[in-house]
Amino acid sequence: MGIIVQKFGGSSVANVERLELVTEHILKEVEKGNKVVVVVSAQGKTTDRLIAEEAEITKNPNRREHDVLVSVGEQITIAKLAMLLTEKKHKAISLTGWQIPIITNSEFSNSRIRYIHNKTIEEYLDAGNIVIVAGFQGVDEIGNITTFGRGGSDTTAVALAASLNAERCDIFTDVDGVYTSDPRIVPTVEKLKSVSYDEMLEMSSMGAKVLHNRCVEIGKKYNVPIYVKSTFERDSIGTLVDDKNLEDLVINGVTKDDYISRITIAGLDNKIGKTCELFQILSKNLINVDVIAQSFGEHINRDIAFTVKMNDLQKTLEVLEENKDLLGAREILHSENLAKVSIIGVGIANKPGVAASMFEALYENNINMHMISTSEIKISVLVNSKDADLAVKAIHKKFFGK
Repeated sequence: MGIIVQKFGGSSVANVERLELVTEHILKEVEKGNKVVVVVSAQGKTTDRLIAEEAEITKNPNRREHDVLVSVGEQITIAKLAMLLTEKKHKAISLTGWQIPIITNSEFSNSRIRYIHNKTIEEYLDAGNIVIVAGFQGVDEIGNITTFGRGGSDTTAVALAASLNAERCDIFTDVDGVYTSDPRIVPTVEKLKSVSYDEMLEMSSMGAKVLHNRCVEIGKKYNVPIYVKSTFERDSIGTLVDDKNLEDLVINGVTKDDYISRITIAGLDNKIGKTCELFQILSKNLINVDVIAQSFGEHINRDIAFTVKMNDLQKTLEVLEENKDLLGAREILHSENLAKVSIIGVGIANKPGVAASMFEALYENNINMHMISTSEIKISVLVNSKDADLAVKAIHKKFFGK
């Protein structure tokens, strides 16, 4: 028997009744003789409430103090869960990120883990404790509390599993696994028995809300088996995320990513280094770019189009206007209210007819495509937001028959 890491999200720990369900999953592993490390999120909407209270004080909070504030929610959960397990006559200890410590860089609200000190956790486990860890948080080299961004408790859990050489990491949530699409859009979705790290990473990045994409990256790097299970089913089998694809479907998922905007830089100087210069400017201003398309005309200029999230649009336009003359751009255009719809599957580029079937589904439903992006594992198209749900349904039916 070894170490099992379990993670429970905000909806799973929202109240005492749900914490009771959580203890059942924990004690089930304890009864098997396993050592258990539990990672939890803040209860329910606690983090949203804290951010709303912050907004009553300032619209531009200090990033360090913001992280100190929002890290409190997980601290409440770990204490309550430890108390509940103690009441059930089991040894339990709660630990914050700084008590372990989980050492991170100093990028507040989006920090990355550098290393984890295992000794504290291992000593408590060896003494017979269930160790309950506050997700979503760590501490930098000089003692500042840092947080990992929304969904960061998943990252905490898989990182601990990797560092402790755990047998697996179980991510408990309000759905019983990973599905071929969003059940709220496509009622006829199928649950996957397994999905590869690469496919899950693309699903997470393309809009699926099941797992934090950084936790999948860590799982892949350190070969940590990840199970996505339901807190509300006592014998949930869930979906296994690892390097084996047991089902070998043509595609494993259809995803939607909302709130996308497209920016087109028209008439960019067709000179060596201009594209590099453009994206260096965007990078220095911490602007994340996704789909990129470049067209070359017969003359001296060219157009470059790319997508950013809607909340980055205004900042991006301001940066580009400031550098318009430097880049030699004739015009900067943008489109709003777009969504990215993607199909995902390992080796998708080597499976004839996949792109044709996807485009056929869109054509049959009179849905216009604004941009197309392909890779070995996905095909993405940009469509109008109003058409996004219909696009997901049509593509899902084309590949899964329902």
